Amino acid sequence: MVVSRTTTESKEPVSSTFGSRYVRTALPKYEIGESSIPKDAAYQIIKDELMLDGNPRLNLASFVTTWMEPECDKLIMDTINKNYVDMDEYPVTTEFQNRCVNMIARLFNAPLGDTQTAMGVGTVGSSEAIMLAGLAFKRNWQNKRKAEGKPYDKPNIVTGANVQVVWEKFARYFEVELKEVKLSEGYYVMDPEKAVEMVDENTICVAAMLGSTLTGEFEDVKRLNDLLVKKNEETGWNTPIHVDAASGGFIAPFIYPELEWDFRLPLVKSINVSGHKYGLVYAGVGWVVWRTQHDLPDELIFHINYLGADQPTFTLNFSKGSSQIIAQYYQFIRLGFEGYKNVMENCRENMLVLKEGLEKTERFNIVSKDVGVPLVAFSLKGQSFHSEFEISEMLRRFGWIVPAYTMPADAQHITVLRVVIREDFSRTLAERLVGDILKVLHELDTLPSKISRKMGAEDFGNVKGKKVEREKLTDVIVGWRKYVMDRKTMNGVC
Repeated sequence: MVVSRTTTESKEPVSSTFGSRYVRTALPKYEIGESSIPKDAAYQIIKDELMLDGNPRLNLASFVTTWMEPECDKLIMDTINKNYVDMDEYPVTTEFQNRCVNMIARLFNAPLGDTQTAMGVGTVGSSEAIMLAGLAFKRNWQNKRKAEGKPYDKPNIVTGANVQVVWEKFARYFEVELKEVKLSEGYYVMDPEKAVEMVDENTICVAAMLGSTLTGEFEDVKRLNDLLVKKNEETGWNTPIHVDAASGGFIAPFIYPELEWDFRLPLVKSINVSGHKYGLVYAGVGWVVWRTQHDLPDELIFHINYLGADQPTFTLNFSKGSSQIIAQYYQFIRLGFEGYKNVMENCRENMLVLKEGLEKTERFNIVSKDVGVPLVAFSLKGQSFHSEFEISEMLRRFGWIVPAYTMPADAQHITVLRVVIREDFSRTLAERLVGDILKVLHELDTLPSKISRKMGAEDFGNVKGKKVEREKLTDVIVGWRKYVMDRKTMNGVC
């Protein structure tokens, strides 16, 4: 028998990561450590801490895709090391983007012939897409004003108060006044009549939402177009429309094909859509397409040649991954029109199931509409000393992330909960959610108001006074919101 002896130069015993010193040693959090650690230990430490994150598929606050087929996951990993901006190095990836742009433009009924190429670009979500579209409108308006010898230093955009925060970012970053149409109770989208009244000679565009973030409702782009056509004829301003179809752009063509909101309307000059929402791709990819090449000023397009060949580029950033663009192309050829239609119809059916379940509780008012993005926005009925914020907080114990929020001006006294129905939200999950909401309601019914237990009367007003019912409810909502905000701490990271 041969007797052998093994030796190792490592001072660490041969054991699992959990048997090593790395699980009992605090690692630096805000500075780089002095020494390396084994790869398996680094992986396990990070993976363990990530367990404390929420489950993406139970995050009903988000419109962003949280599931894709394993084949597409593999394609993403196969191409994750490709930098999209290297068009000369990766010509096939560039071609895939061009194909996607043309597919989307034709889906939105762009006036293109069989051999014509669409004008558009892939972006890092709809935020960048809106910035690019806004810059194009601003430059076109400035060029027109200069040619007429008129001032061009006070551009504005007309929107509803329900727009996503990116519009406020664009206005602030690029010095454009944002003129918002206020909301009202029961009407939570932009009123076309009020919007057109706010248009003046300095308006670079009117931005309409195909799928409000607050309620999922589609704004009446057709009505807006018709009113604006009439005003343009009277004034000679030729004010255009941009459609923010971040959420609804991959829904309306498949289940509401008769709805006129896109390039079928003559004043719609550009449209953005999020591939990472109902385009069914992981974050983050977006798209912006223009009606014609003339709607995108040439001076905004840059040409570079230091990556191998002349490359036109119109983006806010430079480098970005190719994998999401390839994933979008996969979904287009994998699903086709039929596949997208089936997914969107399923989302709508599951939305109706959830809505019906909530209505049967007789505890909620449904704020959202049946036609629009498949989501359910709902609020508590009548007077209650518990709030939507408490329901949101207690649902987290079941794993659900359901946001509660107040409406913008002038409907800020309305508080709602919102559940977004995505591709991977099944009927079984919808029924389970209703059951968990009933459990939360039952528990709240047995408890005193959380506000009265956590705060003094001075923090939310004397609700025992002789106030009308709405004033009482408003005091409770404001008080609870203050309580929630007071609990939040900032970590110094923006």
